[in-house]
Amino acid sequence: MRLVAKKKKVRVAFKKNRQHRARANNLTRSFAQGNASAEEGVSNERIRAKGDLSRKRTIVQEVTEGQAPATIDDPGASLSVDLTLCRQGRVIKVHGLDTVVEADDGTLVRCGVRRILKTLAIDGRNAVAVGDRVWFLPGSEGQGVIEKVETRKGTILRSYQRRRHIIASNVDQILIVSALEAPGLKLPLIDRYLISAETGGVKPIVVLNKADLVDLVDYQWVIGLYTQLGYETLATSAADGRGLDRLRQIIRRGVTAFSGQSGVGKSTLLNAIQPGLNLRVREVSDWTSKGKHTTTHAELIRLNDGSGYVVDTPGLRQFELWGLDPAEVEGYFVEFRPYIPRCKFPDCSHTHEDGCAVKEAVHWGQIDVGRYESYMKLYLQQPIEGS
Repeated sequence: MRLVAKKKKVRVAFKKNRQHRARANNLTRSFAQGNASAEEGVSNERIRAKGDLSRKRTIVQEVTEGQAPATIDDPGASLSVDLTLCRQGRVIKVHGLDTVVEADDGTLVRCGVRRILKTLAIDGRNAVAVGDRVWFLPGSEGQGVIEKVETRKGTILRSYQRRRHIIASNVDQILIVSALEAPGLKLPLIDRYLISAETGGVKPIVVLNKADLVDLVDYQWVIGLYTQLGYETLATSAADGRGLDRLRQIIRRGVTAFSGQSGVGKSTLLNAIQPGLNLRVREVSDWTSKGKHTTTHAELIRLNDGSGYVVDTPGLRQFELWGLDPAEVEGYFVEFRPYIPRCKFPDCSHTHEDGCAVKEAVHWGQIDVGRYESYMKLYLQQPIEGS
């Protein structure tokens, strides 16, 4: 039985910055102060609708019979687009209003984004992300307009100024890069990346970089901690080549994103793995001991041997999780799971209650104290600086 796509009208809200329209004047106040007459109101005041109806617009979606329409804040919604006029491609770079799409035949096209896609992404910072599979309408002089975004699979996202920021999409795995020295480890940041990867459907791998700057024996407990939790963990160094062969094997698995705070050496690792990329690198600031932003935008890079793609992402100073309910945080800490059923109260938050089996496990060293502190910050919605 062939499913038939039907067109359906859907009411969607405008983006937040278009919801309110400032009035040029206030006739009621002016009239009360004796500065305006009732006759002036007839000629000067514009009558327009108020309320939600004036802040929504109607679009046409294609809905397959038997399936619910896509959500309005998903740019992958089935908009009514004449695909016979469009070409398919993959977004390889987004820098401000500039979007570069690699068409299926390998040509690069600089594209704009259709306004309705920005309207649909009402809670998002960006309507199009690196890695998106898109349909674009070709124009003149190697330019085009993105008309439709296919439904995303693996996403890396965060909360940025209370809006959803998609860093990369259609990613198979993420290398969570942290530096053992300069600027140093931030385990709570790694924990947040691990949760973001799980919620986005991406396999996480922990990479402890700049291993040549420290005595690795002192950090075996970190490698053991995440390995015992079930996360693949390895130490690397672009200076002495440590772990690079293993990295080359890992990134052949599909689309791999390199992410982490500023200054941890993501671009340096990529330059070592694939010579010739010549990605810009900078030293860590001597004054602040924090990384300096070198990569300013995410970019999808095809590997020379054609075995896969890597995404070089900007270093992040702050990483907040998007849409995470405090009551759901416990489920993302795998070491908590054997102890949660033993808590005295079924709705135990593991923060202050008596008879909490999780707190007892922390006390006796069965759960790492640092991981528990990460849980507390997330539960209490406390920010953590990334660099």
